[in-house]
Amino acid sequence: MHDLCASDAHFSKLFEEYHTVNRAVHTAETDVKPTSDDHISDLRKERMRLKDKIHAQLTDK
Repeated sequence: MHDLCASDAHFSKLFEEYHTVNRAVHTAETDVKPTSDDHISDLRKERMRLKDKIHAQLTDK
C-alpha cells in the first residue's frame, strides 16, 4: 500500500480521503463529535464508495 501511494497520486488521494471519512465516522459513532443519523449514514456510504474504488484499483494492479 505504501509503495502504491508513493507511486500513484490518484490512489494516494483515494487512500487519504478514505481515512479522513473513516475518522469522521469513528468520531460520530463514538459521540466524540455527535451528529445526525442521516449524516452518519451519508458518511458510511461515502466510506463504502471509497473502499470499493480502492479495492478496484488494488485488484486491477
